[in-house]
Amino acid sequence: MSVFNKAEKIIVTCPKHLATYLRREVLYMGFEIVDQGQTYIETHGTLTDCIKLNLNLRTGNNVLYELKSFRAMDADKLYDELIQMPWEAWLDEAGYVSVTCNVNNPFIDNTMFANMRVKDAIVDRLTQKRGRRPDSGPKRDKAVIHLHWQEDRASVYIDSSGETLSKHGYRKHPGLAPMQESLAAAVVMATGWNGSGHLINPMCGSGTLAIEAALFALNRSVGLFRDNFGFMHIKGFEEEAYVAERRKARELAKKLIPGKIIATDLNPKAVELARKNAITAGVEQYIEFDVCDFRDTEIPEGEGVIVFNPEYGERLGDYEELVEIYKAIGDFLKQKCKGYNGYIFTGSPNLAKKVGLKASRKIEFFNSKLECRLLEYELYDGTKRSEEDRPKRKTE
Repeated sequence: MSVFNKAEKIIVTCPKHLATYLRREVLYMGFEIVDQGQTYIETHGTLTDCIKLNLNLRTGNNVLYELKSFRAMDADKLYDELIQMPWEAWLDEAGYVSVTCNVNNPFIDNTMFANMRVKDAIVDRLTQKRGRRPDSGPKRDKAVIHLHWQEDRASVYIDSSGETLSKHGYRKHPGLAPMQESLAAAVVMATGWNGSGHLINPMCGSGTLAIEAALFALNRSVGLFRDNFGFMHIKGFEEEAYVAERRKARELAKKLIPGKIIATDLNPKAVELARKNAITAGVEQYIEFDVCDFRDTEIPEGEGVIVFNPEYGERLGDYEELVEIYKAIGDFLKQKCKGYNGYIFTGSPNLAKKVGLKASRKIEFFNSKLECRLLEYELYDGTKRSEEDRPKRKTE
């Protein structure tokens, strides 16, 4: 039976602290959650199901379809198990294969060695069965096989994504210190915004937060920006199923956003880059861009969220100058954003204290390897509203 029709374990990986949002997406698509960890969601399905996941996930990294799981203490046992697998049924002997590894084994002190043994087994098997060996190397634009080896338990997967899903493909002009697209999508989801209110993004940089907000509110699949995935290079792939899934994704997209999305930055070049990225993403008409100091950003009447992603002194900016900026952000939120929910994404707890507001929530994230927080501030309009009067946070 083809892997495109055979249901097996599927692991969807994600950055640390994004599993909550990834879980929400996987459930929303109708998949059952079998298990969940800090950096993965486990579900069950066919390689055809992986097509749907790859096209629609915003917060995932890679969609892994399990081929085999077995016990192997050392590299020789690993090779013995792998060479028995019918690689000729999955891979083209005249094609290209890449191998990735996640290894924590007491007998392996170099993951490149484990990687090499997997490649050896695959090409040796194909040479035996087909008389030809595929090319191999580090590029992930063709077939990708992943080894997850912890202690004496090894699992081998088809990486149906190939290149990571965390890069959504529209950002041709990233600017300085950009937020990863998958992280930006998770931040939008964490605010509970779904398009019914306004979303304001001062200090927008290259526009990733505003663009992800527009894509989310429009229910547009970010996988539509890509035309190459790992599953396309596995034997049995039928383009008709892929085309049908893309068509379905387009049909489910909305055409209007009830609320406004406003993105501003003091740097004209940043706004120009953000606008170009929005054009590539097909959402420029849904975002109002402006060049201005964040204090001059338009705050429409009504309710919504306002999200800041200021510098936090790790890679950019001078700390003392940032102290004054964080104080000014706090004043701006208090004075001009009443009735909104305010958010500041930062990797500096010390700078966060300068805002002068008490956060109602502190949501954990990682930006690359730096631990960060999304701080939520409820900016009451007049007297503090009761829990019953407060607008409910919507997540889908």
